[in-house]
Amino acid sequence: MTAEALPAELRRTIVQLARTPRLLVACDYDGTLAPIVGDPSQAKPLPESVHAMRSLAALPTTTAAVISGRALRDLATLSRLPAEVHLVGSHGSEFDVGFVHELDPDTTHLRTQLQRGLQEITAGQPGVTLEAKPASVAVHVRRADPEVSERVFGAIRSGPATWEGVQVTEGKSVMELAVVETDKGNAFEALRHQVGCTGAIFLGDDVTDEKVFSKLHGPDLGIKVGEGDTLAHYRVPDTPGVATVLALLMEERRTWLYGEQAPAIERLSMLANERTVALLTPDARVTWMCHPGPDSAAVFADLLGGHGAGHFSVLPAQPQSHPENGNGAPRSTLPLGQRYVPGTMTVETRWSRLLVTDYLEHGGDSHRTDLIRVISGSTRAVVEFAPRPEFGQVPVRMTAEAEGIRVHGTSEPMVLYSPSVKWQITSDGMHESAHTELTLSEDSPVVLELRCGTETLAGSDLAEPDRRSIANRYWSEWVKQLRLPKVETDLVVRSALTLRGLCNTDTGGIMAAATTSLPEEIGGVRNWDYRYCWLRDGAMSARALVSLGSTEEAEAFLDWLHRVMDTLPGPERLHPLYSLAGGTLGPEAVIDSLPGYAGSRPVRVGNLADQQVQLDVFGPVVELATDLALAHGKLRDADWELVKGMAEAVTWRWFEPDHGIWEERDVPRHHVYSKVMCWVTIDRALKLAAHYDRPPEPGWAQLREQIAEDVLKNGWHPDVQAFTTAYEGSDLDAASLYVGLSGLIDPSDERFRATVTAIESELRSGSTVYRYRRDDGLPGHEGGFHLCATWLIEAYLLTGRRTEAEELFQQIVDNAGPTGLLSEEYDPIAERSLGNHPQAYSHLGLIRCAQLLDE
Repeated sequence: MTAEALPAELRRTIVQLARTPRLLVACDYDGTLAPIVGDPSQAKPLPESVHAMRSLAALPTTTAAVISGRALRDLATLSRLPAEVHLVGSHGSEFDVGFVHELDPDTTHLRTQLQRGLQEITAGQPGVTLEAKPASVAVHVRRADPEVSERVFGAIRSGPATWEGVQVTEGKSVMELAVVETDKGNAFEALRHQVGCTGAIFLGDDVTDEKVFSKLHGPDLGIKVGEGDTLAHYRVPDTPGVATVLALLMEERRTWLYGEQAPAIERLSMLANERTVALLTPDARVTWMCHPGPDSAAVFADLLGGHGAGHFSVLPAQPQSHPENGNGAPRSTLPLGQRYVPGTMTVETRWSRLLVTDYLEHGGDSHRTDLIRVISGSTRAVVEFAPRPEFGQVPVRMTAEAEGIRVHGTSEPMVLYSPSVKWQITSDGMHESAHTELTLSEDSPVVLELRCGTETLAGSDLAEPDRRSIANRYWSEWVKQLRLPKVETDLVVRSALTLRGLCNTDTGGIMAAATTSLPEEIGGVRNWDYRYCWLRDGAMSARALVSLGSTEEAEAFLDWLHRVMDTLPGPERLHPLYSLAGGTLGPEAVIDSLPGYAGSRPVRVGNLADQQVQLDVFGPVVELATDLALAHGKLRDADWELVKGMAEAVTWRWFEPDHGIWEERDVPRHHVYSKVMCWVTIDRALKLAAHYDRPPEPGWAQLREQIAEDVLKNGWHPDVQAFTTAYEGSDLDAASLYVGLSGLIDPSDERFRATVTAIESELRSGSTVYRYRRDDGLPGHEGGFHLCATWLIEAYLLTGRRTEAEELFQQIVDNAGPTGLLSEEYDPIAERSLGNHPQAYSHLGLIRCAQLLDE
């Protein structure tokens, strides 16, 4: 029996249960794990069931148990199960997990009398056998004639069964009399309590198993084996059906815990149209896309949940003559390569006779997103379209029409325009997917248009090549206006396009990264949602684009910030981050149904940092206003008011402890970086006032000196010979390099040089630089930060160490993905990227270093 043979609703329920945080898997033995046989001593479990139970027991946060009417010793001998599988015998009176019953003298005497009485009743009765257990005696009549069975059971019911202190349990062809309480349901509840499970499954065939089924509730799943009345939710016909259920549960549980084989983060490519983004795997699978905006719920979350969480795939069809490899597994045809069309956000993925071209259409209705996929070549290609709105939590239905597919069950309309393509719709019990196989010819590419936010399946007014040309020309014309360094020019262009792609043209907000919950440690819990607009990150991104000659992003971002400020009682009440629309975030939440990238959970939406105090955020805003004014040769009145607001916020709060740039979820500290950026706020405000003849506020000059003195007095640690993370400790932080990078002290100052050496010694590891090494209150570890590495490069240059700067910069360049994108972090040991991707910090840092090395 295969998993596909199980009812669709049962498969769906098993998949859901497999994703519970702590799972209890329990079942009966005879008739469930092992087929019913004439001789009970020969009841052997199916090997497939043993393998599944063994594998389940080996998974973390998963408990496996067998609850049987057999004596514990016989159950252990027959089951062939490892010690990791808990065994409960005698209908719950014998536990191997710390619940062993000790019989007192009176109960022991009753047990002896019971066995003698049953021996007298069953003596000479053909086909009737007794099974002695530590606290009970079972009478088996499986091999007896019906009249013998009824005569024996009748005598027992009117005799020993009526004795005080005797508990009677009747099953299929067996009656058990115990001198202690026996109840599989109670045994199941004891196990549930001991392991603290959040969901459980029980499979059984006997009437005694109904006591367990009666205890199931909430997400629990009960499965009856065979015929008969039952309280169970579902039914399978026989023991092979049990093996199928357990195998499916094991595979789904393992996938949820560890994740499917995930593509390397750095190999993901981003599509963008300044309203939303999508991510492609190296083999042209749309693995991530949200709608209606990039900070909305995902339509395709394959990146964090495997295929079941939604994807849109195109692959060459397998050759008919060689459908499998030598191990019987499907062959995988890897693409020859993937690249951006130079100067654009269009991605091409190429196989020998197949080309897939992907882009997000630019312009048009702000509430509509069109993802266009052009499939061309001279071969056969298979396509699977499997949208899963709301992170896969909303059932999806599809209708195939002549012009394409309509997707039903979504809060936003969604269609796939694909005229002349014939689709096959399949279901997994909860969601439907569409499949097709295309026969391609060189002169007739197939165009698939995913349209989100519209119900129309009508053709476009423009031919696809014209629409692609418009999208490509928009990006390439923008690139032409940039002032580019001669160092790593192509990579700088890609970084600039990436930053521009993270901008939102409708609001002016700028995302910190395109994704949520890509891990800072594979399998770890350091998984955060970066799809929002941080004041710090957005200002730094816009400032990088200003340095390249593009100012419209900075103007839009500052206008966005003006609107945010209008909602506040005072500038000192600014949050560190907002939604792209400028609103406050809802509470941070976890999507329990997604296993996470490579099993890295939890998958988070929202960000608790929204409620933190981060006093450094005012500085980058003023620096951006300064650079924008220099680029235009004038200071906008509204921007001067914003600068004054930032300075006012610093005046009110600079002396407070805060959570710092790294948003530690711990008690606030007096972070050196935060104090430095408060100094930057006042310093740049004073310089703007002088340069553009604006009146500074009284006290600004004195405040600038006061903050600088405070940093130099309390931030420098003479024992460490460095500026440390915070006034309260001696630990180091790469962000403290800003004491010199900002100009608070001269780069030639020995204290800055010593800080550079200390950070290099403690925080640099090969091609990367860690933020810090201290215990931040979170379990696990993280990679080095590309941004921190670029800070160290700048510090090397300021201190006359150009060779080291060039070497470290080249190492960062070498760590970029094949299409030129950088994630947040890098693991120098495993040599892989980590964290959300692509990350604005990393790309703006690369731009800055290329410019400095070009000077």
